[in-house]
Amino acid sequence: MFQATRRRLAIWYTAVTAVLLLLFASGVYLYVRGTLIERIDDTLNHVVEIVERCLTTSRCASTLIFEPIDADADKFRINVEASFHDNTDPVEDDHIDLEWFSPTGKLIWSTLSEPLNIPIHANRTGETVRVVRGESENSKFLTQNSPLLLRQITQRVEMGRQVVGYLRVSHPWFEVTKPSRELIFDLALGIGLMVVSVGASGWFLSGKAMEPVGESYQRLKQFTADASHELRSPITLIQTNVQVALADLDLAETEATTSMQYRQQLKVVERLTQRLGKLVNDLLFLARQDSGISKDIFSPCPLDALLIEVVEEQQLLVPEKEIALSLDLIDPPASETNPELLENWFTLVGNWDQLVRLFTNLIANALHYTPAGGRVKVELARIEGINRVSGLRYTTAQLQVKVSDTGVGIPPEALPRLFDRFYRVDPARTHTTGTTATASATSSGLGLAIAQAIVEYHQGHIQVESIFGKSTTFIITLPITFES
Repeated sequence: MFQATRRRLAIWYTAVTAVLLLLFASGVYLYVRGTLIERIDDTLNHVVEIVERCLTTSRCASTLIFEPIDADADKFRINVEASFHDNTDPVEDDHIDLEWFSPTGKLIWSTLSEPLNIPIHANRTGETVRVVRGESENSKFLTQNSPLLLRQITQRVEMGRQVVGYLRVSHPWFEVTKPSRELIFDLALGIGLMVVSVGASGWFLSGKAMEPVGESYQRLKQFTADASHELRSPITLIQTNVQVALADLDLAETEATTSMQYRQQLKVVERLTQRLGKLVNDLLFLARQDSGISKDIFSPCPLDALLIEVVEEQQLLVPEKEIALSLDLIDPPASETNPELLENWFTLVGNWDQLVRLFTNLIANALHYTPAGGRVKVELARIEGINRVSGLRYTTAQLQVKVSDTGVGIPPEALPRLFDRFYRVDPARTHTTGTTATASATSSGLGLAIAQAIVEYHQGHIQVESIFGKSTTFIITLPITFES
């Protein structure tokens, strides 16, 4: 599935880029071709202007030969062949040919080796004509029966009110077609190389883009498997207890059965349903946090008072395991004299209920994994200014809470996955104490995941430091104020 998606992404990248490149290349080709045509037309118009000026002004009068028409002194013609017989070579060198026509359209003189047999019509904007000529030994453009493309401009020449003839200037069209073909080849080669490069880059980038999707999919599969396992166990126990209760109810018709058995079975069912309800609530809480639809109200929360309340609640469990649970509040420095700041030294903006849940989970977790005679210490401190703590650089005031225990510790290989949902460390470590094993069996494996979600929701940071077999310390850093 992921390979097919990756392939489709790469194809889409390549196709879109190819279309954009084709549009770009088409624009470049049309612009260059139009520029070449415009340049040729400008050249032809310039030649026409020069020749027409020579023919119609006195500048070239010394070089022009005028001939009378039918002995009429008022009418004359220009002998262009005699006038320009010495000027054909440079014109041919520039690949520009001249044709002179009489006022009736008859070809009188031409620099071409043979006539084109194309009717004349005045056209100063330029036109492209296609000529197919027969065998020509002297033509420098054509072989036998080969077509000739010419760009032509035709100008009517007048002296006064008399039309003395038509001047047609021609330029070979290969001056446009040859660069155009070379440009097409270069653009096609460039587009081909670019498409291949984009295809390879698209395959690489789509693979990079699919990596987080694949990781999310694997986490989802693991989450589904773990959630199914967590739900299947209590459901199976509920079903078993209900079946036993029903069986006992059938036996009660023939034998005297005490109500104590029913009460015990119903308590088991109640405990299991409460566990299911807690699991569903935890999943719903995480889903709300992930989706960002949580609308909890944030308000000033004195974190010292909150921790005192949580520690007092958790101390009810301490006598059972003889664990020393303590809370240490780091006093502000003596240099601080602002009474308002001192009064709110441990106050931050947050959600009271979520913070209670956060530290309840962490402290209860520390108590569960600390053997009898151990110690759990909670420490609260305020970090002012710029300090480096645990690799982090703080530029605003922070509150830092450390929950340390002298429990069984966490293996180094388990630390990267410690906050994964439903993840549990090797069950063998729960055999250290009986109460720990029991707690592990009844927990949902979502406590630390919920703790991390709450910390991130408050734009804080949580990390863990552990020495396997000796101690574990959770460090929670929360900003006093943050952008919501």
